[in-house]
Amino acid sequence: MPVDVQIKSILLSILFGILFCIALRINYRYIKKTSVILCLIVNLLFVLDFVLLYFTLLKYINGGIVHSYFLIAIVFGFIITELYFKKRGV
Repeated sequence: MPVDVQIKSILLSILFGILFCIALRINYRYIKKTSVILCLIVNLLFVLDFVLLYFTLLKYINGGIVHSYFLIAIVFGFIITELYFKKRGV
């Protein structure tokens, strides 16, 4: 895989981790008042939608090839966003 495609994929993964963190915070704000079964169903559909969105975007950029460092970049983006929100007290 060419270097420019790897860089685009890593940047996509970091941005996706940030987006996932923000969307997860919004999701939990609205579903924490519902029943356990509804909460599980909504969480399952939420995660499934985000996984499908990530693979669709990745397929567009690099043909759908997933490397372990892409997943590490998602976690990195997620952690950075969590630390940002904790620092702001949100």
